[in-house]
Amino acid sequence: MSGRIICVGNGVLDQVYEVDALPRAGVKMAARAFRESGGGPAATAALAIARLGGRSSWWGRVGDDTAGRYLLDQLAHHGVDLSGVRTIPGARTVRATVIVDGAGERSILVDRFGIPSDTAFLADHDLAGAAVLLADTRWPEGSNFALRRAAELGVLRVLDVDGGDPATLEELVGLADHVVFSDEGLADFAGPGPVAERLASAASRLGGIVAVTIGEAGSLWAMNDGIVTVPAFPVRVRDTTGCGDVFHGAYALGLAEGMPPLDAARFAAAAAALKAAHGRGWDGMPDRAAIESVMVETQR
Repeated sequence: MSGRIICVGNGVLDQVYEVDALPRAGVKMAARAFRESGGGPAATAALAIARLGGRSSWWGRVGDDTAGRYLLDQLAHHGVDLSGVRTIPGARTVRATVIVDGAGERSILVDRFGIPSDTAFLADHDLAGAAVLLADTRWPEGSNFALRRAAELGVLRVLDVDGGDPATLEELVGLADHVVFSDEGLADFAGPGPVAERLASAASRLGGIVAVTIGEAGSLWAMNDGIVTVPAFPVRVRDTTGCGDVFHGAYALGLAEGMPPLDAARFAAAAAALKAAHGRGWDGMPDRAAIESVMVETQR
């Protein structure tokens, strides 16, 4: 088994409404379905890693409320180590309203400001036995501190860049060995323009591995002075919520298991595709056998 993967960042209670089409401004509409599920980049990645047979820890924080207890119960049920989580009296666990249309696309409204963001709430555990540290940009203070600690100890560092202000991103990306942007995150960092040009511009400013995920078009990787495409796996999409988080978790697991970056990216693409096909929030996480099966099928 590979070493432990520590995921630093946010956990979120997702309140998901399924609709036929995303609403226009100023209208009322009825949802076809509603559910609550765990979410958040780091927490979802940690759960995905555990579901895929890896050892994961989530370093984050929750409030002492029903949402926080729900997240911790779900993560513990799936085998995620929670010794690095802080429960903060009087704080409000991060929540998101997620609206998913009939094609599986979604819009998200997030409330992040009910919980403190300073590093006093970061786990004081050491990184003994850690193979990879995976951090997200939605808790930049915690991720900055953890990435620096991991660098001092020589732990491999992966950064999930899903948006943020340019100055903060500039500092965070310089602390990681592998930087994987979302399209939104790459736009925040490198500005507008064709995605391949933005990726090349970002890679010219960074060391290490630099990539961007672009949904059903797969992902692009800046490698050896060129851009390599890792295609997405074709599936019937039910819900894209959390797919990027699953991608990052599976990618970190692949690296922890010794996969070369492009092999880890293909493994992650299969995990994200099956998550999109399954939907159902954390209950729709694919297992290892399903991912390996779909990868074999596409090679025939």
